[in-house]
Amino acid sequence: MEGKDNKELKMNRILVCSLIIVLFHLVGLYGFLSPALEDLFIKLVPFHLLLMLLLMVLTVNDRSADLIKFVIGIYLAGFFIELIGVNTGLIFGNYTYGTALGIKLWATPLLIGVNWLILVYCTGVFLHQFNLKSRLLFSALGAGILLGIDFLIEPVAIRFDYWSWLGGIIPVQNYLGWYIFSFFLFLFFSGLNFRKENTAAIVLLFTQFCFFLALNIWAF
Repeated sequence: MEGKDNKELKMNRILVCSLIIVLFHLVGLYGFLSPALEDLFIKLVPFHLLLMLLLMVLTVNDRSADLIKFVIGIYLAGFFIELIGVNTGLIFGNYTYGTALGIKLWATPLLIGVNWLILVYCTGVFLHQFNLKSRLLFSALGAGILLGIDFLIEPVAIRFDYWSWLGGIIPVQNYLGWYIFSFFLFLFFSGLNFRKENTAAIVLLFTQFCFFLALNIWAF
């Protein structure tokens, strides 16, 4: 009976967190598309990212050493690749961060590592369902999904002051850099042994996809 109660509690937690994910993205979409609310909702972006991270923590159902390695590794890799990229222009091209992502260290938002962490985790959990035997195939597909999401994010990021590109043109180098870097992040993900089933993470992945797709359609 206790095991059944725990299972029901877990399912209820996933359901509630999934509903919060969808609700907050719908509210965010409304705010970004409302001229009177746009500035306020841009300021709320860091809190939104932290909330999504909290929801993943609440639904991950794992506290293993490998999960901790994953979280720390992806956060640091994401932050430092962006730090090098924004300060040298060598990885993604010449870009600068705006104010939307909050506090910066060396011109790099501290939350950019959280963004990479959420994207890699949610995409990895989604692909894990398919039981792919090849880590190389897993990583190639994961990087492809992240590249597709980046195509949707870039115009929105420029429009709402997440970041901007020199000359206002997104270079091909950015997409190549995203794919190659993402590939190695998914290699890291696939080599770690932690629980990779999380329905809320899949909900977040598809909700983010729909959110950025909608902004591409209606915000320009």
